[in-house]
Parts: sequence; structure tokens; C-alpha cells
Amino acid sequence: MTTPISPTDPQDPARRELLLAAGAGAAALGMASLSAEAALAQASAEWDKTFPQSDRVDHRKVSFTNRYGIALVGDLYLPKDRGEALLPALAVAGPFGAVKEQAAGLYAQEMAERGFAAVAFDPSYIGESGGAPRYVASPDINTEDFMAAVDFLGLQDVVDRDRIGMIGICGFGGMALNAAAPDKRVKAVAVTSMYDMSRVNARGYFDAMTEEDRTEALTAMSLQRWEDAASEGAPKLAGGLPDTLDGIDNPVIAMYHAYYKTDRGYHPRSLNSNGGWNVTSAMSFMNMPQLTYIHEISPRPALIIAGSEAHSRYFSEDAYAAARDPKELVIIDGADHCDLYDQKDIIPFDRLQAFFEGHLT
Repeated sequence: MTTPISPTDPQDPARRELLLAAGAGAAALGMASLSAEAALAQASAEWDKTFPQSDRVDHRKVSFTNRYGIALVGDLYLPKDRGEALLPALAVAGPFGAVKEQAAGLYAQEMAERGFAAVAFDPSYIGESGGAPRYVASPDINTEDFMAAVDFLGLQDVVDRDRIGMIGICGFGGMALNAAAPDKRVKAVAVTSMYDMSRVNARGYFDAMTEEDRTEALTAMSLQRWEDAASEGAPKLAGGLPDTLDGIDNPVIAMYHAYYKTDRGYHPRSLNSNGGWNVTSAMSFMNMPQLTYIHEISPRPALIIAGSEAHSRYFSEDAYAAARDPKELVIIDGADHCDLYDQKDIIPFDRLQAFFEGHLT
């Protein structure tokens, strides 16, 4: 297993050396002013994914800028045998706290093998993308990141801009649904193991958070803002997954550990593999519901996929209930949440292919 980078201040010299050695580049060190071209130049040129490279797909690093001026870095995957016709295209991101070298890249490469142009990208403040401070999330900016990927795809000379869809995984499933509602360029959207990050932060798992719990959490984060503002270093990190499962019997933590902290899915730039998010990252999600307008995806189709054994299944079922036709809910028998990250014999790629081929017309 790759040795994890310790979750210390990114500006610490030892931390900087480790990040640079891992190929994180200037973007991972908090240089928010990088242009798209500069961010691309700093990106790792080596194949550093958690999955093998396909010999049926052309791959190259790309960069583009979102509406907030943040340079995003992605991997563009194209089928080698693509002919002269313009391609349908997919923007792919997730899981929440992961990087494009993990599940998003696997999905993008697989869909490229099946005839699509696909870009897997690092959201703002994460991985090789720009934005400072690092390791912060936003329901608005991360939704915009998906729209910026659509901007990028529509400018590629191999892409049919009238046939663009999205795939969101885990927390970026919610972002994809949120982006598809207002962005009418998106002709179809699919999500797997979807999380509604606003809901889980604002209400807790299974909506079990009390008003007192919510007030306590927001009070702690509010006070942390003063600590972060006074600090000369990076904002305080919440801490990621434990390095070992000694003394831990929580099956959800064990499931995530089996992906993010082992050779199966560990990546040195992944928040979930290392130090986690900023302590204050949840504040905006707690006050800004994401899926208020999910019904406005219609009349464009939504495909929602979840594992039957996933702790997150209820997010998918409730999103499906809130969406309007045309919509599909697919429950994968026996699958847990993380099985849909990387288990190619479980992920319904045939279903995804048929869905997008049928609707990106």
C-alpha cells in the first residue's frame, strides 16, 4: 500500500515536499491564481490512477476555468476508434472528497471505451484543480464545476455539443442533479451511490440530527472561523478516515476504509484517503438545500443507481421520488455504497451505455 501523506498543514515544508513528490503540483499547494494553462502545466504527466490504463482509449490532461475563475484540471478520455462523426460526451465527477484518479476516472475511461468522450475532473479546491484555501466544498461552486465541464466539452472539436450528459458519483451525484436542473444544455444525467450533501450535513444520517445537535455543530464551526482567520497557516482539517480499524466496528467506516485506505482506491491527493475536509466545510451545505429544483430536470431523463445494501440508498430513493418523469431508479442487488465506485462486475455500465445512447440523440 502507498504510504499515506500525514494530514498536516499544506504550507509546512515537509508536507510540501510530500505533495510535490506525489505529483500534486502547485494547485495542491493553494495557488488559487493559476490560469487554466498554468494549472495544466503543473498537473502530473504520469499515469497515476487507481485503475489500469485502457489500450482502447486516448487520454490527455486538460484544464478549464469555471465561472468563479478557478482553474480545474481533468482527464479527457476519447475512444481510439472514433471515426469522423462527432461524439456524445459526458462530464464525470465524484465521489465527494475523491479525485479524478479514483472512481470518476474509471467511469470516464469505461464510457470512452463504449463510444463517448468523457472528462473526469477534480472539483474546485481539490486534487490538481485550483482554489484556496484547500479542501473546502461548496454546494454552489461545486455545482458550477459541473457546468464548467459542460462548457469545456462543448468547445471540443470532437464533441457534439447537443449530446452532452453528466455522471455524478456519491456526493457529486447530488451536484450533478443540482447542475442538470438549471443547465438546459445537459440532455441526460445519471448518478450512482448518490448523496444529498446538503441533507446529510443539515440533518445527519437518516435525518436523525436534532435542533440542539445542529446548533452545537454550527456554533463550533462558527467559532472555528475565528481560529482559521487568525491562523497564519491553512484552515483546520477535520481529519480523514483512521489509518487502521483497531477498535472500530462501524461498518460504514470499514467500508470506506476498504476503498480509500488500501491499494484498492488509495490516492495521495484524495481527501478521503488522507486528512479530510476543512472543519468549516459543512456550513454552507447546512444552510443551502441542493435538490430543491430537482423536478426541473424534466423533461430530460435522470437515471439513479444505488446498491441494495448501501447505507446511502435512501438518498437515491427520495431523489427519485422528488424528480419528475422521465426517470429511472435502478437498485443493484447485494451492492453496498462503495461497490459502485470501482467494482466493474457490479457497476451497471451496460445500463449506463444504453441510457445515454438512448437519450443523447
